[in-house]
Amino acid sequence: MSKPELIIFDWDGTLMDSAAHIVDSLQEAARDLLQPVPAAADCRHIIGLALPIAIRQLFPDANDDVRELLRQRYAWHFVAGSEEKSRLFPGALELLEQLLNENRLLAVATGKTRIGLDRVLAQTGLVDHFIITRCADESASKPDPLMLSQILAHTGKRVDQAIMIGDTTYDLAMARQLEMPGIGVSYGAHAVELLLPHQPRVIVDHVSELYQHLV
Repeated sequence: MSKPELIIFDWDGTLMDSAAHIVDSLQEAARDLLQPVPAAADCRHIIGLALPIAIRQLFPDANDDVRELLRQRYAWHFVAGSEEKSRLFPGALELLEQLLNENRLLAVATGKTRIGLDRVLAQTGLVDHFIITRCADESASKPDPLMLSQILAHTGKRVDQAIMIGDTTYDLAMARQLEMPGIGVSYGAHAVELLLPHQPRVIVDHVSELYQHLV
């Protein structure tokens, strides 16, 4: 493909090193409410999904009231430690600024809530780096491609002018549904062997490797 004009990033596990903090927060929420504590691997697997869907998968025997309490406790734990335990990956800021200097359009498609994404964008000073951001609670949860369709509509770009970058099967699956090229990253939530069936153009092991695949 030609040099992509629109580059769409996932957030957690792709730009921000937050997967471990998400896992810890989910497990702490379960302990708070005396629920079975999900394994770390199971918690990592649901990263990228909308939170209500993720909690339903992790706690299938809990009723709706307990799931809502789990959601609230997870949010409390995550926010309480977010600035100390979740940081941009080394090189992420430099990559975004290099792409902006080339007049490339940047966007985010994330499983986070709007409140959650706005909080971390403010914390990291990245509010103005993205032409549009879409969240699961204002669109549809990955792997539904609605977020990508909304980003394309907003920017006026075609599928072949865009690329999706993410660390989970959900990121790559939603891109593939639109026949949008995708790049996987191995340093996030999902293992490489899970990403490969979704046919990414490439899988990189570090943020610093992304730029060479975007030119």
